[in-house]
Amino acid sequence: MPECRLFCFGLGFSARRLAARVRDQGWRVAGTTRNAGKMAAMRQEGIEAVLFDRDRPLDDPATALAGATHILSSVPPDAAGDPVVDHHGADLSGRHGLQWLGYLSTTGVYGDRAGGWVDEESDLTPSGDRGRRRVAAESAWLDLHVRAGLPVHLFRLAGIYGPGRNALVSVRGGTARRIDKPGQVFSRIHVEDIARVLEASMAHPNPGRAYNVCDDNPAPPEEVIAHACGLLGLAPPPLTPFETAELSPMARSFYRDNKRVSNRRLKNELGVSLAYPDYKAGLKALLDAETSA
Repeated sequence: MPECRLFCFGLGFSARRLAARVRDQGWRVAGTTRNAGKMAAMRQEGIEAVLFDRDRPLDDPATALAGATHILSSVPPDAAGDPVVDHHGADLSGRHGLQWLGYLSTTGVYGDRAGGWVDEESDLTPSGDRGRRRVAAESAWLDLHVRAGLPVHLFRLAGIYGPGRNALVSVRGGTARRIDKPGQVFSRIHVEDIARVLEASMAHPNPGRAYNVCDDNPAPPEEVIAHACGLLGLAPPPLTPFETAELSPMARSFYRDNKRVSNRRLKNELGVSLAYPDYKAGLKALLDAETSA
């Protein structure tokens, strides 16, 4: 069989998990970082690392992208647009042998639904600048799909957690807070399940399709913190009313959106069975992994 090569624009938390999984299957992996200091460490892991950001496009895109059969972009848009599309949309459009391209977006594109459910057919009504930029980025990627035939797939991610980045860590670090905003819920997804969804899409491409990537249980954020405290045998922090809580503008903006996100499509179309269908399963597995290490 021909060799598979994954190229990741932005080797962050989610992309690195996918990269590790496919490397275990014998794939070649390449990707970008904004930090020259990280390149050596990435190369020691067997990743072909190159520099990229809005102000530093790929020096030699033909060489960097050569042989790529699958491409993932997790680079967020900025005020000017999507940096990958802006700098390298034309380079990607001319690729031969490209089987799949995934763009990691966010469920923020749906905006606020007062706790109601959304699915992939719901209108995109973002409530803030970050969400509006994501909608514009999705549109730019889908335009490349239509105009250039790129096999683009959109993945709208809920709140991501996983090793080193979860409620257990914030509780231990003393930064966990329980903000009381009655009726508020958030959807979440374990980073390992993100990788499982992406792999399933790679195995069954359907260009132009969007998928919500979230678990089965939208839940109040204060409930998650209380559960993490229970797992650690610690008393939960007191509830703080949202109206009087001292939150950064970004943290407060997350509470602007209140919705429940359906994951029915990724199950029905991709056949994905989530390893961590709710935050309780995910946090328990993370704690078990820590204690057995």
